[in-house]
Amino acid sequence: MEPDKPRLIELLRELSYQRRKVVLASGRESDFYVDGKQTTLHAEGATLIGKAMLRWLRDLPMKVDGVGGLSMGADPIATATSVLSFLDDGPSIHAFYVRKQAKGHGTGTFIEGRKNLPDGSRVVIVEDTSTTGASAWKAVERSRAEGLDVVAVITIVDRQEGASEFLAEQGMELHALVTLEELSEGDR
Repeated sequence: MEPDKPRLIELLRELSYQRRKVVLASGRESDFYVDGKQTTLHAEGATLIGKAMLRWLRDLPMKVDGVGGLSMGADPIATATSVLSFLDDGPSIHAFYVRKQAKGHGTGTFIEGRKNLPDGSRVVIVEDTSTTGASAWKAVERSRAEGLDVVAVITIVDRQEGASEFLAEQGMELHALVTLEELSEGDR
């Protein structure tokens, strides 16, 4: 187990995990909600997540140039990871944000931070919570359309409701820092 994982799970339980009926972005109904942004926007939470993401990225067999995903869930994750990469001994990993809709003025692009990532740059897509995998896949497709080489998808919390299977069908593996099983332990 990662050294900071128990504390990350504790923060996720305290700040992000709620037992209540909700309709998710996927349109599905659920009896629990994981509001990952409450943890990714918390100073300690962002630091723990950035450190865990950076450790994971540094362990890949290839150098990763960028980290990002769909705005706004991925934004604090990408930023924390990027800042911490600059502060450690390895190469910097730049953040980028994938817009849900193309910018309506100026460059009209889907991706912010693109100037830091030349065509062919290896990137990892991140998100705070994965349910079906559709949001992550949208970020993968938009990043590829912009000339980036997506090498992995990482989520903070895998709700274990099909995202991993869906992404595997697309040829992409979903990696999770925490699973719903770990997050909801003792809640059943």
